[in-house]
Amino acid sequence: MKNLFALIICFSLFSCNSSAQKKEEKKETFKITKTEEEWKALLTTQEFNVLRKAGTERPFTSPLNKNYKEGVYVCKACETPLFKSEHKFDSGTGWPSFDKEIVGNVTFSTDYNIGYARTEEHCATCGGHLGHVFNDGPSETTGKRHCINGVSLKFIPKK
Repeated sequence: MKNLFALIICFSLFSCNSSAQKKEEKKETFKITKTEEEWKALLTTQEFNVLRKAGTERPFTSPLNKNYKEGVYVCKACETPLFKSEHKFDSGTGWPSFDKEIVGNVTFSTDYNIGYARTEEHCATCGGHLGHVFNDGPSETTGKRHCINGVSLKFIPKK
C-alpha cells in the first residue's frame, strides 16, 4: 500500500501542469494597431480574412500573380513596402512569389495550423498575415519562395 501511495504521489508531481510550466505566448506589438472593427472598416471581407485572420486566398485568383511590371509591392493594410518587383518570379503555385523580402519590413513566425511547422510571414508594421516562406525557390538566387496572398498586397508601379 505504501508503494502504491508513493507511486501516486510521484506521478502527480511529475504530471502537474502548473502555470509556471506553461510556455509564455509572446504577443508581438506593432507600430500600427487597430481594433477588429477598425480593420473591418478599412479592408474588404477577403482582405480582412487574409490579413487579420490568417486566411488564404484561392490560388490563381490574384491579378498580381502574373504582374511583372516594375515597382514595389506594399502591405494592403498599411502600405509598408514588402517586396520589390525584381525579386518576383513565377512559381507556378498560383500565388505571387518572391525570392527575397525587403529586410526589416517582414517578420516571421512558426505556424503549426496544418499539422507541421511552416514559416509564416507578417507585415512588420501592422502585423498583417502575408503568406508563408518555403525553401523551394530559385536556387540561383536565395532558394526561398515567399508565397504571398495577392489580396494582402498593393502594387505601386515604378514612375
